[in-house]
Amino acid sequence: MTRQLTFPMLFLAAILLLLLLVQSHAEIVVTTNEAPAPSPHHSRSGTHFPMHGITEGSLQPQECSPRCADRCSNTQYRKPCLFFCQKCCAKCLCVPPGTYGNKQVCPCYNNWKTKEGGPKCP
Repeated sequence: MTRQLTFPMLFLAAILLLLLLVQSHAEIVVTTNEAPAPSPHHSRSGTHFPMHGITEGSLQPQECSPRCADRCSNTQYRKPCLFFCQKCCAKCLCVPPGTYGNKQVCPCYNNWKTKEGGPKCP
């Protein structure tokens, strides 16, 4: 008689565990985490730069030329600046804001070095 009671009890326990498992899995699937909205980037002079194109990988390859033209607009070595800026942009898909500095916003652009160890990207 105890064997007859044990099987139904085990069967019910297995069903309850299965239901609990399904319920806990459904709760896990339903919950989502929202990413925080990016804050706008401001330079030291207070000028606002749009985030598009500044963060690594945020540019399309065809957007490199105008960004590099802005980046190299104040240098007397415009041609080499444009050449290396476009090369760096093609690899990193970002160009730092402004005409000088601000490379920390694009680590790939900032960390690419020449054979001698100097910065490759203007």
